[in-house]
Amino acid sequence: MIDAAVEAFAERGFHATTTRDIAARAGMSPAALYVHHASKEQVLYEVSRLGHEGALAAVRDAVEGIDSPVDRLAAYVRAFTWWHAEHHTRARIVQYELDSLSPEHYQEVAAMRREIDDVLRGVLLAGVRDRSFDLEEDDVPGTAVALLSLGIDVSRWFRDDGSRSAPDIAERYAELAVRMAGAR
Repeated sequence: MIDAAVEAFAERGFHATTTRDIAARAGMSPAALYVHHASKEQVLYEVSRLGHEGALAAVRDAVEGIDSPVDRLAAYVRAFTWWHAEHHTRARIVQYELDSLSPEHYQEVAAMRREIDDVLRGVLLAGVRDRSFDLEEDDVPGTAVALLSLGIDVSRWFRDDGSRSAPDIAERYAELAVRMAGAR
């Protein structure tokens, strides 16, 4: 059901997608959606929650056990970018349909987004403090936003049949991130 919703939301957008569209893609009756989910918004919330959990796990796993802030930054951006390329259809919904979530669901997803941001800010701040990066502490929030935006935007334009693979793009963005931070 969730995969069918991802396909439908990606094709038509959340508001233009009906519960019938989702059920038909899942090969179920129109009423079947309500057996598993209270509403179409609940389905969007599940897509968004699962997507944010996946992205958060990817960046946490990527930086675990790496001591150098430069290597941690590269690993973070590589993982974040790869996740958005590899899961570009789901990521596009996760990133661009947030306003369609209920206030309660939005708050829960926003908390995960802050965690994703906090991991990156922590990496950048560690690099500022040990002088690995040519940044000031007050540059950290803006640098984090810029780096996150690069990775998120991949979900908008990446295509499986494109000229560059997800790992290629992820590696290039990791290199760019290190340069943006002014690695010494």
